[in-house]
Amino acid sequence: MSGSVAKEPAVPKPPWLRIRLETGPNYSLVRGMVRGLGLHTVCQEARCPNIYECWGDRTATFMVLGDVCTRRCGFCAVATGRARPVDREEPEHVAEAVRRLDLRHAVITMVDRDDLSDGGAGHVAAVIRAVRRLNPACDVEILSSDFRGVERPLEVSLQEGPVTFSHNIETVPRLYPNVRPGSRFERSIGLLQEAIRWRGTAVRPLVKTGLMIGLGEGPDELRATFARLAGAGVEILTVGQYLRPTLAHLPVARYYHPDEFSVLREEALGLGFRHVEAGPLVRSSYHARRHTEEAASDPPLDRAASSP
Repeated sequence: MSGSVAKEPAVPKPPWLRIRLETGPNYSLVRGMVRGLGLHTVCQEARCPNIYECWGDRTATFMVLGDVCTRRCGFCAVATGRARPVDREEPEHVAEAVRRLDLRHAVITMVDRDDLSDGGAGHVAAVIRAVRRLNPACDVEILSSDFRGVERPLEVSLQEGPVTFSHNIETVPRLYPNVRPGSRFERSIGLLQEAIRWRGTAVRPLVKTGLMIGLGEGPDELRATFARLAGAGVEILTVGQYLRPTLAHLPVARYYHPDEFSVLREEALGLGFRHVEAGPLVRSSYHARRHTEEAASDPPLDRAASSP
């Protein structure tokens, strides 16, 4: 995370952010399977608040290319440093985990791998290929990095036919230097637009992004960012509350009330998104299958009429 992050005292969480810590047999099954296959999940590495619910429902978001990221974002709990060598057996292990869980929608995310010449794009493609080969009835959603410095990184992965392509914009442009050092808002929106251009092909993935709020963004900045994403053609938007992983990470500027999330959802839908999921505990891969199904069934609004 950024060296400027202050270790400010934690602000007590409001009651609507209380989480029930339930670890039943399905939770134990998923945890044991992940360990046994030597896999990583964003549920664990990013300290997702929904891990107990998702693992209890026998679902998980698989994180490939290791558990060490080459970036140092101020909000993220994933370890940062020198990445380990790529595990060439990982694609088959992920495919086997999807088979054991009998998933119908698998989400594959990744750490940033700026140390690799292709940013890890080829490995992600291999994971999608393996999952689809062993699980032909399972849809695959990829949640990618921004592939800094890699030319046309999606040509490799999107031709494998993921049903949804996702890349999280995370925050408003003004906050990028502190929240996402090493990343750029324009690079991220450019990657989303690259995925949107695939709509004219036989693959045609749905395009999705997500934001965290509570990092100090203003309401006008947030609405402007929504409008920019909708105007670019992004179809699915998720909006959730930023939760500080440790005191060494960025502090929470404010907690949004559930009613405020409802208002933001309606405003975003009015801009033309096909599906918007907004709430304190919403994360981009939480209920991801529902996001895709509802976006696929809802006709888009007239962008020309709704875009600024």
